[in-house]
Amino acid sequence: MLIIPAIDLKDGQCVRLRQGLMEDSTVFGSDPVAFAKKWVDQGARRLHLVDLNGAFVGQPVNGEVVAEIAKAFPDLPIQIGGGIRRIETVEHYLSVGVNYVIIGTQAVKQPSFVREICKLFPGRIMVGLDAKNAYVATDGWANVSQLKATELAARFVDDGVSAIIYTDIARDGMMQGVNVQATVAMAQASSVPIIASGGITNMDDIKALMAQAQHGIAGAISGRAIYEAKLDLSEAQAYCDNYVQA
Repeated sequence: MLIIPAIDLKDGQCVRLRQGLMEDSTVFGSDPVAFAKKWVDQGARRLHLVDLNGAFVGQPVNGEVVAEIAKAFPDLPIQIGGGIRRIETVEHYLSVGVNYVIIGTQAVKQPSFVREICKLFPGRIMVGLDAKNAYVATDGWANVSQLKATELAARFVDDGVSAIIYTDIARDGMMQGVNVQATVAMAQASSVPIIASGGITNMDDIKALMAQAQHGIAGAISGRAIYEAKLDLSEAQAYCDNYVQA
């Protein structure tokens, strides 16, 4: 299981939100590239980038920063989400060195779009499913749909999606622990690898997820916990690397 540091971009800065609320953000620094280096130096094998402004407006806003990070670390796999709703945007991100592009809102509103771009860019497309009380939220989490996250996950099984990133909005940025039960339910609803996000607080969460990783949990995204030093990235990755199923 990969431990994946999150770099959330808002107005060119590195921030963390609470429950996806733009008005409840904590600025951790004005140099996202420096933060990327910090996590790389601690052993990160992948970075998770989110264009928060882009998620709300429906098109990339912090694309230049994403390109700078990709250029600075050409050998590091990078995944990017936020405001990606057109094929041209996918093409652009892949052309500047991003490895995986995450489709969120568009995957809910137009599932056929996912199928189409998976054929165009095999192995490079992920789906981001963000849920509030089990129901999928879109448009930067501003709108909650009538569709259950597990039901939508099952629809992408045959589309060629490389992973599904599942975020429990209620726990995101709140340091209240990851929703292991919901993450396992997502993994069991789909044969696509699941990356857990939202609420990861300390090593207890990593251990709880790792104990269920055999169900198809391939990674865990950490934001506030590593920024506030509640979780040590190197220690967490080493634990996963050396884990032996009881």
